[in-house]
Amino acid sequence: QEVVDGKLDDQFLLDIFQTGSGTSTNMNANEVISNRAIEILGGELGSRTPVHPNDHVNLGQSSNDVIPTAIHVAALSGLTRDLTPALALLQSELEAKAEEFMDVVKTGRTHLQDATPIRLGQEFKGHAGQAERAIKRLRYAANGLSEVALGGTAVGTGVNTHSEFALRVCARITEMIGTPLYETDNHFQAQSSLDAIVECSGSLKTVAVSLMKIANDLRWLGSGPRGGIGEINLPEVQPGSSIMPGKVNPVIPESVCQVAAHVIGNDAAIAVAGQSGNFEINVMMPVAAHNLLESIEILASSARNLATQCVSGITATERGPEMVHNGLAIVTTLVPVIGYDAAAAIAKKAQATGESIREVAARETDLSDEDLDRILDPAMMTDPNLAPKVSLG
Repeated sequence: QEVVDGKLDDQFLLDIFQTGSGTSTNMNANEVISNRAIEILGGELGSRTPVHPNDHVNLGQSSNDVIPTAIHVAALSGLTRDLTPALALLQSELEAKAEEFMDVVKTGRTHLQDATPIRLGQEFKGHAGQAERAIKRLRYAANGLSEVALGGTAVGTGVNTHSEFALRVCARITEMIGTPLYETDNHFQAQSSLDAIVECSGSLKTVAVSLMKIANDLRWLGSGPRGGIGEINLPEVQPGSSIMPGKVNPVIPESVCQVAAHVIGNDAAIAVAGQSGNFEINVMMPVAAHNLLESIEILASSARNLATQCVSGITATERGPEMVHNGLAIVTTLVPVIGYDAAAAIAKKAQATGESIREVAARETDLSDEDLDRILDPAMMTDPNLAPKVSLG
């Protein structure tokens, strides 16, 4: 328990880059635990009696089943205790902004070009959906991590262990961490591969990609304040320049993007590690463990930081509604009425003259003001159920 509580952390001196099985760290743990037990019992440190590091502490175990089990347990704890709650907080903040901004109609964008109108709240709803699905992906990955190699000992046969050892230990650990843990029904795959770890890392990479997409959208929407899109205001968290007074940068989204890049790199290393199983054992377990746990940790802090230091303080500006009024893509709803070519001609003329689609359409078609108001209403374009039902005439 003292090891669990971190009281003996200074006794673990080994580098991550060691023997691929993690035996160095396993033996380190055996020796620390046995020596602390000897100390408590009044014995002589290093005497290996009355508590032996191998005969007692390592009883019924091997590095080859304990290390992969430890990786699974640590990752499960990180997913359930840190990352999933952080993503749930981010989802909640994004959903709150989606509701707050649902009345703000703005220009949609595809290929970085103007597209048909969308509500700012709908954009944030999309971001919230990414966070929601990230949580689902992690829950699926956690199911794979719940299956552990413990009980297989050296090569998966279970030599030198009790038949109920893994069953009893899994029950104890499940009670401790609050997450189901069970012995694999195929020790040979559990010890010769890191497939569950590779799968979990892939899910973490997907989460990282989602967060980068969200962060980049927020950076772009908040760009400016006068030379960019400027449809939202991001919270000002620090001065943005040592030379330009008053400049404020989107530092929180930028930090999220850097974390995402790092997690993607970690996943690449884990993929290589997963390929490095030779017959009955993988020989890159320490680096896989290090990268997996680091990815979980930095994604959790990044998602929480994005939620509390950025999303919660975002406000909408009037720029979005102003731009949608003068946008060209609203011509799309004229197509069912006057045809694609005629609508394209109106868009080109509006672009050339600087007029609005409404102004050119009023002059170039025989549609009444009432019809144009109804057909070119940007709010109606954001919901097919509200849009007027029109057909070619």
